[in-house]
Amino acid sequence: MAEKTLKPGNDLMKRVQQAFLTYGYSDLTMVDLAEACGFTRRALYHYFSNKEDAFKATMRHENAALIQAGMEAGARVRQAGGSALDIITEIMDVRYGYTRRVLSKSPHIIDLNAEAFKRGREQMIEAAINFQAQLEKLLRELEQDGLLRLSPEFTHAMAAQALADGGRAVNQSLPPFPAEHLTARYRAMCRAVLFGCATLPEPKAEPQAE
Repeated sequence: MAEKTLKPGNDLMKRVQQAFLTYGYSDLTMVDLAEACGFTRRALYHYFSNKEDAFKATMRHENAALIQAGMEAGARVRQAGGSALDIITEIMDVRYGYTRRVLSKSPHIIDLNAEAFKRGREQMIEAAINFQAQLEKLLRELEQDGLLRLSPEFTHAMAAQALADGGRAVNQSLPPFPAEHLTARYRAMCRAVLFGCATLPEPKAEPQAE
């Protein structure tokens, strides 16, 4: 087996991702993966130690790329004069929606989703910390620009955590829903987190003693 010595580029990572979407995790072999990438198996081992290593690398690469793409998409909406809700919905739709839309087209969606939680916990936590930090920074900027105002009992970090938790929850919603409804579901979630979907009732007046 060749020693892992090379860092895979974007083109290779896209081919690896497509191989997992085509074969699933369980049925994919390193021979299949090498063929899908246009390499010999020996050459592929210069990039990945094994199938699990390739899967984790795909998760890390895809998460980093989508976080960046999401924040850039939100910046464009902000520049165009969008509201805080418009901006954050767009970020969620790119950050989380892309993966959900791609997976929905694969016959191995259940297998891949299960393997991501089983083998990619470290990569998922790493991405969550990164994304929530960027959301927190954005919320501070939006508040400074007068596009939103947080309630005193919430910090920017708490709001960022709630939004990120909501984005992940939309992707794992049960029962499953069509991918074309994703944008609306992200928007509803963002609206609920940012502005609330209920108010506390007024306390009942105590009965007057006679």
